[in-house]
Amino acid sequence: MCGIVGYLGKNGAEKVILEGLKRLEYRGYDSSGIAMHSGSELKIAKFKGRLANLSDYLTENPGNSPVAIGHTRWATHGEPSDANSHPHFNTTKTIAVVHNGIIENYHSLKNELSEKGYTFSSETDTETIPHLIDSFYEGDLLSAVVKTVPLLRGSFAIAVVCADKKEIVAARKESPMVIGVGDNNDFFVASDVLAVLSYTKKFYYPENNDIIRITENGVEFFDASGSPVTRELKTVELSADAATKCGYDHFMLKEIYEQPDSCANTVSRYCSGDEIQLDFGSIKNMAAYDTIYIVACGTAYHAGLVGKLALEKYVKIPTTVDIASEFRYYAPFVNEKSLVILISQSGETADTLATLRNAKAAGATVLSITNVAGSTIARESDDVINTAAGPEIAVASTKAFTSQITALFLLAIYLGKQLGNISDEEYSFLMSELHLIPEKIREVLADMSSVKAAAKRIKKCNQLFYIGRGLDRVIAMEGALKLKEISYIYTEAFPAGEMKHGPIALIEPGTPAIALVTQESAAEKTISNIKELKARGAYVIAIANTSLEELRKTVDFVIEVPDAEGILAAIPAIIPCQSLAYYTSIYKGNDVDKPRNLAKSVTVE
Repeated sequence: MCGIVGYLGKNGAEKVILEGLKRLEYRGYDSSGIAMHSGSELKIAKFKGRLANLSDYLTENPGNSPVAIGHTRWATHGEPSDANSHPHFNTTKTIAVVHNGIIENYHSLKNELSEKGYTFSSETDTETIPHLIDSFYEGDLLSAVVKTVPLLRGSFAIAVVCADKKEIVAARKESPMVIGVGDNNDFFVASDVLAVLSYTKKFYYPENNDIIRITENGVEFFDASGSPVTRELKTVELSADAATKCGYDHFMLKEIYEQPDSCANTVSRYCSGDEIQLDFGSIKNMAAYDTIYIVACGTAYHAGLVGKLALEKYVKIPTTVDIASEFRYYAPFVNEKSLVILISQSGETADTLATLRNAKAAGATVLSITNVAGSTIARESDDVINTAAGPEIAVASTKAFTSQITALFLLAIYLGKQLGNISDEEYSFLMSELHLIPEKIREVLADMSSVKAAAKRIKKCNQLFYIGRGLDRVIAMEGALKLKEISYIYTEAFPAGEMKHGPIALIEPGTPAIALVTQESAAEKTISNIKELKARGAYVIAIANTSLEELRKTVDFVIEVPDAEGILAAIPAIIPCQSLAYYTSIYKGNDVDKPRNLAKSVTVE
């Protein structure tokens, strides 16, 4: 969640840090700070609130530091405040640390350090780290960090600077971290390549428990015991422009409109014409598996629910979908006959990563679907499908969701064809329908007038309900999540048939409800449920196929989506849900890309 940026180079570290932290704002934060090497001391500045506060300070107090570390904090231990902001430091302010993650045993560490005379000025778990390093420091920062790291229980990525050393020492356990290598002996530490992509495309991806020392002579890697290890320098393909708005008002709007390309690119990455080419190293014989588990969080969980429908239809293996933060605590039937599919946009989601390791320990095969090549989940899985959505910056996920559905559909028909469950004729039909999806998305995006009108109608409501059956219920769930994330309206999604078993008690005259009606097989029953809502005074907005004429006589307002084949209907149907959330938030005056209390990459459990 938190963002780390570090720089060691010729001069001007402050500019690099500020630019990098700005590119990490999408991760969510409530404060920011910097520690700069200045002669034989450290200059530390940190402020609650937006990054502009730190920027204003540095404008008024310019420096020209060759070494600095910076941070944007998303509060876990202690409320947002100047004191709780990072960097944290030892008593003499000669050692400073920035940290992403959680130190679970900080209470006991704090008590031990207090008994030794160390005093604390914050409520954070992080402040124990610089004091621990100080207790071991005898002129060698690397040695002090090597002695400190084994005492820390939990997840962390840390970067450390010291007043009498022009170097950065970093360490990683569970939380994401990259090391960038630029021209002219410029070196970078970051939580995400996007932070420093304008300076370099060459990165090391530290392994779990790596400790890294960066000096003007280069980058050295060590294992947890301090023994040297080798890591491969890789080049990323992303352009720095991928993390800019490109003329759109918000990243979310840009990413909504990128979905025709992100879906098409995900298909073309794994298809040559109509031939799907998923070259798995571990998944060779699907007949060896008796169960499929799909595990994810948030929006990715909803993509998994769509994937379940596709896998059970075409692969014909029982498929269970669960939330990672729950699944990791009870999975007694996961074994060597299980295929566990993990979905994570960032590839760093902490609960999903914990599930991965538990599943592998139980002997299961793990396939991950991620949007970040080289992420921890991608590296540790047996097989990977990398979607081609490109960087997703807005906190509310849009293009990652539709790309994940695209990847899951490809997987389902690929495996179904291998198992003989899909005929050549049906396979060709499904592929032709898949190739039509980008154009169907463009058709929805071409006219947002009905979506904007609906957003103006609901912007002042306090609660709103989504309903649907089957696939439409899943899209309702994702639509409800999008709206609550960025408009702050209380929303809930229900199976349409369940409204009368309790939730209909919440309906009052004028209560808005959004009904998803894209599946012909369930349309008649859903329309009956809509009539039940109307009888209680609900104002019903339908997101529906143009072919459902009877629906128009029943609801108050219709947002049309084009017909699509079966499970693929989820993709054009979600576009107005995403857009409705966006415009409702805009009309309410909210910060669309950075909704309150949320973070993009959830790297704590």
